[in-house]
Amino acid sequence: MPKTIVVLPGYNAGKTLEKTVADIPKNVVDEIILVDDYSSDDTVGVAKKLGLTVVQHSQNKGYGGNQKTCYNLALEHGADIIVMLHPDYQYDPKLIKHFVDFIADGYFEVMLGSRIRTRQEALKGGMPKYKYYANRLLTLVENLASGQNLSEWHTGMRAYKKEVLENIDFMKNSDDFVFDTQILFQIIEKKYKIGEIPVPVRYFAESSSINFKRSVKYGLATLLTALKFILRK
Repeated sequence: MPKTIVVLPGYNAGKTLEKTVADIPKNVVDEIILVDDYSSDDTVGVAKKLGLTVVQHSQNKGYGGNQKTCYNLALEHGADIIVMLHPDYQYDPKLIKHFVDFIADGYFEVMLGSRIRTRQEALKGGMPKYKYYANRLLTLVENLASGQNLSEWHTGMRAYKKEVLENIDFMKNSDDFVFDTQILFQIIEKKYKIGEIPVPVRYFAESSSINFKRSVKYGLATLLTALKFILRK
């Protein structure tokens, strides 16, 4: 069986971390690593109580910077499959076993959890309207730029075969939220196969979410990344 490590890029996730970890299938996952990005709450204390492998940044490095630490640690710990999961309980950890199976059985090298099946389902699950429509627009542009037909580029639940992270230079990516977009374009340039699994939409008070101003900045950075990809091609 491949060694599977779940990495949790954590920031002020103290209220949702225990619920997230409780739903991670222990018969599939060999280790859970939480990287705390200098939280102001008790994320680290909760993680240690749960017996997770815990690393804490000495200063806030940003969402992308957090993922860089996550992936490097997972590779150092001998992971064959790395699952990145937001610890805010917005994504259903019980689905991890399906992500792992698709990679372990050789169907795909990368798996994404898509929250976008229908507009009604996404909005009913609490996704703000502006985020839904921005997600659809950005995903359309990214698909057109890359030749893909993914239903969502902006998910916080992903799984990678170790060779993918070993063979792309994710360390040169942004430390901000646009890291997620940049790493997918890198994966597509290397011609790795990407699969998707639908995941339920769960927005609630404790879920992490960037505000409107940060969302606009993220959207513009995403468009710029797509343009740079087109120019390189």
